[in-house]
Amino acid sequence: MTENGLGQVLGSLRRHPDVEAANLQAWDATDSLLLDAASGLLTPDSTVAVIGDNYGALTLGLLAGGPGPVPAEVRVHQDLVTGERALRNNAAALGVAAGFTQLPLGTELLSGADLVLLQLPRTLAELEEISDAVARYAPAGAVLLAGGRVKHMSLGMNAVLGKYFAKVQPQLARQKSRLLIASDLLRAEGTPPYPVTDHNAELDLDICAHGAVFAGTRLDIGTRFLLTFLPEIPAVARAVDLGCGTGILAAMYARRNPGAEVLATDRSAAAVASAGATARANGLAGITAVQDDAMSTLPAGSADLILLNPPFHLGSSVHAGAGLKLFEAAGRVLAPGGQLWTVYNSHLRYGPALERLVGPTTVKGRNPKFTVAASVRRAAG
Repeated sequence: MTENGLGQVLGSLRRHPDVEAANLQAWDATDSLLLDAASGLLTPDSTVAVIGDNYGALTLGLLAGGPGPVPAEVRVHQDLVTGERALRNNAAALGVAAGFTQLPLGTELLSGADLVLLQLPRTLAELEEISDAVARYAPAGAVLLAGGRVKHMSLGMNAVLGKYFAKVQPQLARQKSRLLIASDLLRAEGTPPYPVTDHNAELDLDICAHGAVFAGTRLDIGTRFLLTFLPEIPAVARAVDLGCGTGILAAMYARRNPGAEVLATDRSAAAVASAGATARANGLAGITAVQDDAMSTLPAGSADLILLNPPFHLGSSVHAGAGLKLFEAAGRVLAPGGQLWTVYNSHLRYGPALERLVGPTTVKGRNPKFTVAASVRRAAG
């Protein structure tokens, strides 16, 4: 297809099932820059690994809109299940029925891939885990094209890539995006750097984290504040740590209530893997970790308690929509009389939304930054 064809593909993309709003777009200039650079390296025999494709712009640009030849095989790794589902939805809308495979980060994704396209992650930890995987599993001649918005890039990214590639060549910025071209990979050996495990003395808890997880092995200050209310949180049969991250809330609740079935769930594959590792590291057999989008696979009325420290960012945008989506999900999944305990930035003033989407809400505590609230699910009818 022509450049106009690529523009049509990108312009048709949606974020659904992720939050959608007028100021939230399903692609950015980095996607265009990566596809343009890739077109000069592609052949009809190419195997391309795409990492961090937010909503399918890179994958579908390669298959249905790019100026270069269509590669023989496209393999995709997206950490967020919302991104995976959005890619499938967008592919169906464009009539792309085949040509890509969605895979975890690892050998099946990268073995034999001569070109890797990467939307640069926000953290150096995630970039290191990805770079190690490329250097560990991709063939010796593989080229990595890594792109990001200039305002989110740092020299530390060059340094991380330099640990795994002999050549790292920064390119000139275009439309506020920039590419880093990495080649001549240095074969990674020994134990992969992630997940990492640190012991938190304050909680007496071993915390495990993959590179993509928010806060790494640190105790997030919102979670810390919510945990001070743990003695007040009721003991139940079925509890959910929604947006579990490394699984700290799930672990601390399961430790206090060893008879409970605790589900740790997150839309991030890295978070779910981290939460499962945290549970195992602390001998907490009652925890199950599952990747899901806002508990979409859980039956209505199936949980007695939900613990939630909701995000207030969607990618690089500050947006309340992520929290509201999770409150609405909690209202559906909680059994009548069940409780949602949540901690949130006080300036977001979520109280009315909790009342509307879940039920009667009581503020349990407030400090200079955070509010902890308990909401009780209304009885049906």
